[in-house]
Amino acid sequence: MSQSSVFRSPGFDFSNAVRNNFLQEKGIPLPKATSTGTTIVGCLFKDGIILGADTRATEGEIIADKNCEKIHYITESIRCCGAGTAADTEFTTASISSNMELHALSTGRAPRVVTAMTMLKQYLFRYQGGVGAALVLGGVDSTGPHLFTIHPHGSTDKLPYVTMGSGSLAAMAVFESSWKPNMERGEALALVSAAISAGIFNDLGSGSNVDACVITATHTEMLRNFVKPNERVEKERRYTFRRGTTAWKTENIRSLIVSEDITPVSSGGDAMDIS
Repeated sequence: MSQSSVFRSPGFDFSNAVRNNFLQEKGIPLPKATSTGTTIVGCLFKDGIILGADTRATEGEIIADKNCEKIHYITESIRCCGAGTAADTEFTTASISSNMELHALSTGRAPRVVTAMTMLKQYLFRYQGGVGAALVLGGVDSTGPHLFTIHPHGSTDKLPYVTMGSGSLAAMAVFESSWKPNMERGEALALVSAAISAGIFNDLGSGSNVDACVITATHTEMLRNFVKPNERVEKERRYTFRRGTTAWKTENIRSLIVSEDITPVSSGGDAMDIS
């Protein structure tokens, strides 16, 4: 009698697909995928690369974090913006960052941006989109500045300006209308801020602040909370109510002090035998 193999190949397990279809036919609804939201961008300028991201993290319709960091460290001159499932973007970029450091120690050379792109696309393609990480990879190496987008299924693009995430269409509209080659640092930084702001104000999945990262051949500058378009202002009036404004129907006061009786023990008993 043949037995089914107990060996499980690495990666995701889809053996429950038949069971899930059976449950769905019986009227049991399958859980829906949680929608994710982000706006991440990148563009070339005269001296290098500028990356940008918003800072809102969502759980469906709930804002889980108003000031999360979406620009992840890969190497000293390479950064990666992540959109999609937060855990997937965090651990994917951390894993590739570790592999890039090992690669640099093995070869004795500064790692290239295309090496990080290849590692990321091969890792994501292996899981056929199961890892929900949509990435914007940018950096400067010995061959110059490079900017890539990496989709969750493993496909990549190399362009002078890129956007990803649920607010990408609003951000791309800003780039399409205003980007031009060989921009100065200040002009490019303002353009990236405007693109992220377009995603923040036109996409419910994006919000809060603007993070930016400027990468050149000699220096990498992380600009955390570079623009804060949604700071909470002080209210014009203070709404305070005097004590007793809200009435109640019944009142029950319960004492929390425990009373106890202490019985003293007399010391006039028999002495202990110590012979």
